[in-house]
Amino acid sequence: MRIISGTKKGMNILPPKGSDTRPITDRVKESIFDVLYKYNLIEDRIVADIFCGTGSFGLEAISRGAKEAIFVDSDRRAIEILRMNIAKAGFGEQSRVVCANAFKVGAPPAVGGEKCSLVFVDPPYKMSREMGGKWRLVELLKLLPEQITKDGLVVVRTEEKVNLLDSYGQLKIIDKRVWSSMTVAFLAMKNDEQTSGNTDNSQSCKPIIA
Repeated sequence: MRIISGTKKGMNILPPKGSDTRPITDRVKESIFDVLYKYNLIEDRIVADIFCGTGSFGLEAISRGAKEAIFVDSDRRAIEILRMNIAKAGFGEQSRVVCANAFKVGAPPAVGGEKCSLVFVDPPYKMSREMGGKWRLVELLKLLPEQITKDGLVVVRTEEKVNLLDSYGQLKIIDKRVWSSMTVAFLAMKNDEQTSGNTDNSQSCKPIIA
């Protein structure tokens, strides 16, 4: 893994230990950022990398001009390596590390209270499946609209066989890409007309496992 572009282009990222995390390949990460550039949500913006692992997405965003990245993960081993990667890149002042359950805290605001414009959601595959009758990923997608800017974007990576619905509460899918065994969905806030008259139905919010 490495930083692909920007001020730290070519810097190798220390990999995670064990098999609990699923580092994204450089090729797929570059393809995702190619899609993101047309939305102008990186440079001088606040981004969040939740279920961040060792920080590949957030570090890439800072390298490409993000003002600050908020990293959220509950795995202390991954957080330890993340801090090493932040120090290696010299991004300490532009990074906020939150060791917490991302399903509960979502994308916390920056220290100054600014909301995130871009949120990467990349939970381990087993965590994006139904657990005890609840879809934790869906609950997270309901929380995030309160934490992002009106022009914000949420990027979700899941198994390819998880077929996300077109919308979740205030978020709607505006683009979707499939790479190998994974799907990456890009969700934006609905406008006022789309939101009005929209009834929340918890049954309709479930991802479908094909």
